[in-house]
Amino acid sequence: MPRVKSNVVRLKRKKQILKHAKGAFGGRSKLWKAAKETVERGWRYAYRDRKNKKRDFRRLWIIRINAAARLHDMSYSAFISGLHAAGLEVDRKVLADLAVREPEAFAAIAEQARKALEAKAAA
Repeated sequence: MPRVKSNVVRLKRKKQILKHAKGAFGGRSKLWKAAKETVERGWRYAYRDRKNKKRDFRRLWIIRINAAARLHDMSYSAFISGLHAAGLEVDRKVLADLAVREPEAFAAIAEQARKALEAKAAA
């Protein structure tokens, strides 16, 4: 079995880690062990926060929809229930955008949701 020298691969990996560590303070961008720990920690945070970002945006959309729905004398849950009863399939991202940028369009959707809730209650 021939002897394998891993110099090329090892140096390439080291070069990539040090490249990613640029901008870190002091030895964290220069020294191998510190740089490697810094970069790996950063990658763990990035992975975690890609998931958290989705949660955070959904929470923000719900807060905005709730605030806009309350301007039309409805709670968030009643508004969403009315949308389902009316058969309107608009996602929360679009609803939140409408609530902020197009209040009159949101008002029309809220009115449809209210009518659907009243029809549902009457039946």
